[in-house]
Amino acid sequence: MTYSGDVSPGGPPAVRELANLTITKVSVGPMDNNAYLLRCRNTGDQVLIDAANEAPRLLELVGDAGLTAVVTTHQHMDHWVALEEIVASTGARSLVHAADAEGLPISSETVAEGDLVPVGDCALEVIHIVGHTPGSIALLYRDPAGGPHLWTGDSLFPGGVGNTDRDPERFAPLIDDVEQKLFGRLPDETWFYPGHGKDSTLGAERGSLPQWRARGW
Repeated sequence: MTYSGDVSPGGPPAVRELANLTITKVSVGPMDNNAYLLRCRNTGDQVLIDAANEAPRLLELVGDAGLTAVVTTHQHMDHWVALEEIVASTGARSLVHAADAEGLPISSETVAEGDLVPVGDCALEVIHIVGHTPGSIALLYRDPAGGPHLWTGDSLFPGGVGNTDRDPERFAPLIDDVEQKLFGRLPDETWFYPGHGKDSTLGAERGSLPQWRARGW
């Protein structure tokens, strides 16, 4: 089945097989949050991006293969409700940017711009995106057999950047970082996976950047 990235709370996961990495996307309630389980196809190592909610469901997804790390994209509670239970059940490392670490319910290791998070033989590059929260991050996987893949948390969605409550002092660094660190560095074929809702590509959104900047949200 062709991967579309369309998932809904309580519905089946969407699975995407890359050459070296399997991506499983699932939506959990009550806020339709996306959680992503990444598995190295060579080693079987697994990393979870955003233990948002429904810990039993996420643990079932993890299965017997275990979990090496949980990466939290930012400090907002709807992205970490299941974090404590997932870490306690699997012994996984909890990773978050230092600027958002105090917002999490458990003590976590911190990551910074340019750090690499291993997923077996694969690696995710940490990109710090200021604005939605001080320590929001995106995670970049450069597929050796295809285009880049990017997990953006709540910093970038189809149709715009993340919520800044229309605060210009938060919006300015967010649109700058998204434009410079994501659109400025990565090609149109980059597929991105947001914290809520459907996926998109940078190419599909690139032409709207001036409109987003002009409207201020």
